[in-house]
Amino acid sequence: MVKHIHAVVAEDFAALNRKVVSELYSEVPLIESIGHYIIDAGGKRMRPTLVLLCARALGYQGDRHVDLATVIEFLHTATLLHDDVVDMSELRRGRPTANVKWDNPSSVLVGDFIYSRAFELLVRIGSLPIMDVMATTTNRISEGEVLQLIHKRNPQTTEAAYLQVIRNKTAILFAAACSTAAILAGAALEVQQQLHQFGLEVGMAFQLIDDVLDYEGSAAELGKNVGDDLAEGKPTLPLIYVLQEGSPAERALITAAIENGGLERLSDIIAVVKRSGALEHTRRQAQQRIVQALRALDIIPASPFRHGLEQVADAALNRKS
Repeated sequence: MVKHIHAVVAEDFAALNRKVVSELYSEVPLIESIGHYIIDAGGKRMRPTLVLLCARALGYQGDRHVDLATVIEFLHTATLLHDDVVDMSELRRGRPTANVKWDNPSSVLVGDFIYSRAFELLVRIGSLPIMDVMATTTNRISEGEVLQLIHKRNPQTTEAAYLQVIRNKTAILFAAACSTAAILAGAALEVQQQLHQFGLEVGMAFQLIDDVLDYEGSAAELGKNVGDDLAEGKPTLPLIYVLQEGSPAERALITAAIENGGLERLSDIIAVVKRSGALEHTRRQAQQRIVQALRALDIIPASPFRHGLEQVADAALNRKS
């Protein structure tokens, strides 16, 4: 399905890929090596594709949307490099993480370079309203990361607290991709707000399905190890649901897993999560988000590009990796 979505903006998508490669240029070879390693790993480019689709859906005829899409991709890439260091992850997109292949300091510093290159591109775009949105977005992403760190190994984390984490950590960049494209296209404030809401809901659903796949997927499909979040002591929504609805024995098992991390009882935990209805609960939440997202698109005229946005929403809900 992702290939079909890219086909809707095929020329723009090809221009995006060329721009990403050219903007990774550095006179420091290590920066290019690590940058290309993570960029070339085969990601879906969902976030920058949202920029391209939103801009074209609103009739934008220029070429700055490719720069903006590159900004979004670079910000996402930088967060991946930093996240893998913080989480001590070893596998991403089916390959060793950059911090494993090189080391933690190199990953962090190259992530900083990619962040700063994104803001160089923003300056070239020359829109203060877009820069304002992106500055706020990067702050919110950082807050989400810190909130997640605070809740790590805390079985008392509530569903509301967890939703706040993923809203900041994941969904806000989807929202920014859509709303800044609307700003670039000169759309009315109401359109900007509706597209922001569309991106936010799609991003929330995307992360909720990621929570499901952590217990339902396979390492080959996911490109990361099953149970990674559990190993790091992250109280994701399926675990929070078991802590609310499970038996005393099930709650004790999940509490110990969150507090201690590790995967010693992974098979037991997966069985409990599946038996409890936690995955169905999480999927329902994601489905409700997508319903809200599609409703927000009512303000956009029908076109192949709007249909592409609808396909992105469907892909976020039904993805396997």
